[in-house]
Amino acid sequence: MTRRAPFRFFKTSQEIIRLAVMLYVRFPLSLRNVEDLLHERGVDVSHEAVRY
Repeated sequence: MTRRAPFRFFKTSQEIIRLAVMLYVRFPLSLRNVEDLLHERGVDVSHEAVRY
């Protein structure tokens, strides 16, 4: 059985989305806080990408 790519609908790379999700789960941050944190480091990812 082939496995579908879980992030196929997003322009952001899988590694960045995984990092954002890890930040959201590990620390008590909101989705928008994670978005702001990554934006300060030069990574443009939306809070919707983290939510999905």
